[in-house]
Amino acid sequence: MHLTEKNKNTAVQPVLRFAPSPNGPLHLGHARSALLGYRMAQALDGRFLLRIEDIDTARAREEFVTGIKDDLAWLDITWEQPVLRQSEHFPVYATAAQRLQDIGLLYSCFASRTEILGASDPAKTDPEGVPLYPGISKKRPRDAIERDKAIGLPYALRLDMERAVAIARRKLDDQPLTFTELDATGQPQTIVAHPERWGDAIIVRKDTPASYHLAVVVDDARQGITHVTRGRDLYAATDLHRLLQVLLDLPEPLYRHHDLITDPSGRKLSKSEGATSLRAHRDRGLSPADVIHLALGQDQ
Repeated sequence: MHLTEKNKNTAVQPVLRFAPSPNGPLHLGHARSALLGYRMAQALDGRFLLRIEDIDTARAREEFVTGIKDDLAWLDITWEQPVLRQSEHFPVYATAAQRLQDIGLLYSCFASRTEILGASDPAKTDPEGVPLYPGISKKRPRDAIERDKAIGLPYALRLDMERAVAIARRKLDDQPLTFTELDATGQPQTIVAHPERWGDAIIVRKDTPASYHLAVVVDDARQGITHVTRGRDLYAATDLHRLLQVLLDLPEPLYRHHDLITDPSGRKLSKSEGATSLRAHRDRGLSPADVIHLALGQDQ
């Protein structure tokens, strides 16, 4: 991994992170992401952090947190202490959400998934293929919203994307919203972001006082992350993350989205699809070197 000119000339020590969710065991895809991030940190003489993204407290389990640490240590990956756990910092995300709300960028959405799907246009989807939110709660009268809140109906907070993009454009003096993507050799490429393709994204979930998108940009900023290494499946999400960074006046990290490991059918490895865990590979007798070879392939 070559240093970019930006990295050579800055006095700030690079900081990278691996940020898994403890809702299942790590698999080879996680190993690839952790190893690439760790090796980049070493190449840049930087710091490496482990962050536990457990805002989904209903699915997070302590045994998976322990397993994450055991698997990383087995691969000879080390990280700084203390380890940030998102579930311990909900007030931080609430403060960020309130800032967005104070400038009129969030609105309450009580609609169920069934209601949203029934009102949406299947031909209009976000980058993940999910039908775009049709805006059924966007223009609700304030008294109706307050009535539903008073009786305790759960609601999410959505981003008014049109207004958010307009405000970001003003903050950028009408320059395009961009992010910097490092290619496989570490060379920077300027990418124009298009957050509007996500529609009115959820910023605070019904069941959790945050969302992945809000928490990740807040944590990257407060931990001083300079380089974000993650799978290609999150490439499109960077559009939304850059928008939130501009709206919240947060620093912009460099990004490196690596290729994914796929199963024989071409689908990315996932916990929900029962991808073989690193622990299972260990129990079969594979060594750390074997797993590293499987995870990195030609990127070793």
